[in-house]
Amino acid sequence: MATRTQNKFAVITGASSGIGFELAKQCLENGFDALICAEDDGVMEAAGVLPGSVEAVQADLATSEGVEQLYARIAERGRTVDALLLNAGVGAGGPFVDIPLEEELRMIALNCCHTVHLAKRVLPGMIARREGRILITGSVVSTSPNPYQAVYGATKAFVMSFGEALRVEVADAGVTVTVLQPGATDTNFFERADLTDTKVGQAKKDDPADVAKRGFEAMMAGKDSVLGGGFKSRMEGLMNELLPETVKAKQAAKTTKPSH
Repeated sequence: MATRTQNKFAVITGASSGIGFELAKQCLENGFDALICAEDDGVMEAAGVLPGSVEAVQADLATSEGVEQLYARIAERGRTVDALLLNAGVGAGGPFVDIPLEEELRMIALNCCHTVHLAKRVLPGMIARREGRILITGSVVSTSPNPYQAVYGATKAFVMSFGEALRVEVADAGVTVTVLQPGATDTNFFERADLTDTKVGQAKKDDPADVAKRGFEAMMAGKDSVLGGGFKSRMEGLMNELLPETVKAKQAAKTTKPSH
């Protein structure tokens, strides 16, 4: 059980592994206490190995009940949320017509709805105090169509647009909103999304610790967005800002189309 300290307080979703785990680690190593949340049992294990004052909540954030469960724990702590890191998300790869509807609706619920729902609960307190930081994990594909991950790519475009709009709304209230845009990162994302038989799934990937460090530093600096990962990922993000949508879609399809 975490103990009360004078440190600032961060809430991180999707923190049982990967980028979310590393974001929690960044927070803890930089003077925050943390409340971490994920659906799987790994979130309890993560709390046991992360440094500093950390507490875990196991909740299904693809449901409204799960988000409210997390928010209830935040409220029970009676602490100011100084940083909200909305990282929970999942992917699904393959032709749109082949992916089960329930899987994609659940993905929308986790990637999009949990982001909106928890921000709606936590942000008013930040505005009232005129202080706070929000980090939303998007993706390098948020600015490009993403064939064979059509719905996943759309969810990341949603959170990118949401974050950029919200940033303007709260700018005068002393709150910052930053969107982290990782490229292909060495996590369990590709196995869970059934993308291991694609070029992007088999290619070299960025270190999640490096991605998280870039995201945390950008959040603390109050930047609007940051391309996470190595040179290749950052170049992909920059090219997505320049190329026509049709060209980007065809290029993306070459990397995400299943080999079978």
